[in-house]
Formats: sequence, structure tokens, C-alpha cells
Amino acid sequence: MKVIISVIGKDRIGIIRDVSAFLAELQINIVDISQTLMGEYFTMIMRADTEKSAMPLDKLTKVLAEKGASVGLTIDLRSEEIFNAMHRI
Repeated sequence: MKVIISVIGKDRIGIIRDVSAFLAELQINIVDISQTLMGEYFTMIMRADTEKSAMPLDKLTKVLAEKGASVGLTIDLRSEEIFNAMHRI
């Protein structure tokens, strides 16, 4: 399943490493990525594939939020289908 993952946090060295390591542990593949700094805040949005992950989407969402909080980040995961439906005009 394709998902959209957003990451927001105060900029620091190692954010991309931390997030990509979390995703690799969960067998989530990053398909596309965009990142920027907004003042002192780091923002990143990724399109990813959860096909090889053994966890259901609701559990992945919870685990990523917890892992993010442990390193000072807000990590949100949504299915691409739901994300697209939410942003249709």
C-alpha cells in the first residue's frame, strides 16, 4: 500500500538518518521524498510503500508516531488513497 508520511521537528543533525532507519526497520520503502527548512523547523514529506511491512497500517501509524516522539519529531502516516480523498476539491 502506498502511504504519505510527514515529518516535522526542530532542525538538527541526523533527522533524515533517524527517520529512514525507522522506516527500514519496519520494511517501509521510500518512493519519493521532499524536504525543506522553514526557519528553524525541518519538514519532510514522503511517498512510501508498506507492501513488505508485516504490520497493519493502524499499527504502523502508532509505531511511527511513538518513534518520532522519542527523538523530538512529529511523524504522521496516512494511506495515499485517504490523503488524496482529503485533498480533492
